[in-house]
Amino acid sequence: MPARKPESMDECVYFTQRSLNDENGEPKGEIMTWVFKGTCTKCGKEKMGKPRDKSGKVKMRAKEYVCPECNHTVEKQEYEDSLVACAEYTCPGCSNKGETEIPFVRKNIDGVKTLRFTCNKCAGNLDVTKKMKEKKR
Repeated sequence: MPARKPESMDECVYFTQRSLNDENGEPKGEIMTWVFKGTCTKCGKEKMGKPRDKSGKVKMRAKEYVCPECNHTVEKQEYEDSLVACAEYTCPGCSNKGETEIPFVRKNIDGVKTLRFTCNKCAGNLDVTKKMKEKKR
């Protein structure tokens, strides 16, 4: 069970809050998902984060995470695969309110990167898809 909710987005690598549709496509449930930043594997003192430029802005498209204390660098995929995704949900199938955790590994479901949680009561799938930008025509 998730021990706590994030108090700030600065604590998270990932956060989203979405409505979930039932089998008829109507919004009946909701899910809040978050992934806390991990501690540096080298020094263990600070939380890893994306590197910053000279003005202090975070480099959003960076392919690595850096420890602000010891400058230890970890590849983005390797770092994110070591984290845990937490969720608090209301299931659209059975209206059960619950909490769950899974490894923060997106699976390719129907060609879309997805975090798939399961309801603790009815074992229904609760999918959080990666939001993609629509192509301009």
